[in-house]
Amino acid sequence: MPYINIKITDENVTKEQKEALIAGATQLLVDVLNKNPKTTVVVIDEVNTDNWGIGGEVVTKLRSKT
Repeated sequence: MPYINIKITDENVTKEQKEALIAGATQLLVDVLNKNPKTTVVVIDEVNTDNWGIGGEVVTKLRSKT
């Protein structure tokens, strides 16, 4: 049973976008690894930007600079 874990920041990702991520990731495993989509599990974790860092800085702070 393939398991895919997608981690994204919690910045207004819509239900439709999440559905597209789940469908697309599942299809990728079908196409590349010939996995059964009925047994492929996809989990999306939304992480608060205070808990996500890039280049040594918290994403919340990085976003405020732009």
